[in-house]
Amino acid sequence: MQLSKRMQRLASLVTEENRLADIGTDHGYIPIYLIQQKKIQSALAMDINSGPLSRAKEHIEASGLTTYIETRLSDGLCKLEADEADTVLIAGMGGMLMVSILNGGAHCLDTVKELILQPQSDIQEVRRWLYRHNYRIIVEDIVFEDGKYYPMMKAIHGQDEKFSDEELYYGRTSQQRSKEVLLSYLQKKAYDGKKIQEILQKNGQEHSVRMKELKKDEKRIRRFVKKLTEPSSVVSKKEEMS
Repeated sequence: MQLSKRMQRLASLVTEENRLADIGTDHGYIPIYLIQQKKIQSALAMDINSGPLSRAKEHIEASGLTTYIETRLSDGLCKLEADEADTVLIAGMGGMLMVSILNGGAHCLDTVKELILQPQSDIQEVRRWLYRHNYRIIVEDIVFEDGKYYPMMKAIHGQDEKFSDEELYYGRTSQQRSKEVLLSYLQKKAYDGKKIQEILQKNGQEHSVRMKELKKDEKRIRRFVKKLTEPSSVVSKKEEMS
């Protein structure tokens, strides 16, 4: 099974020998890959839609892995029972939907050892949820693939330190595995933000709510980049690839 760069990085965050619950599994590629690599014991491939779940089931059967991977129709975590999984993986969806799914997991998350999350938006709300529900982020990562950036994180049970404003949006530099990719992402975000500000200015919207948000994020990015590029925080390309 050949994974995309994004999925490969997500799979690398799963702790060996764990039982995986892949929420929103789509084609079931990550569970199949991890079983084939003998990295995990078993997996639940879960999805709210029967179409993607049927495709995942076909791929699992074609790989001869039905003994190790079970497919399950589920709205988020609703059909995951307590002590069925050690790792919960939720990826490729908006941050607010992810928060909603996590809120629906009170019946099972206490027995889950780790969360691997890759929100497509509102990542600050995901970090806020983790902090408020006594999770500690131990890994931050970001992948650039096909012209897009994909931030992701790994969290375990335990009280985290309170986030600063910029950390809530962009993570902690000490936990980031791909600092140069993150720096590239922030530079692009700052550039795009500046262009939007120019358009708003031309349209007489210099005092709009959107302009205020953009200026606030500009300052946030500037503070974070300064912290990210401090000598003690810089990681070489060689270290990132090792």
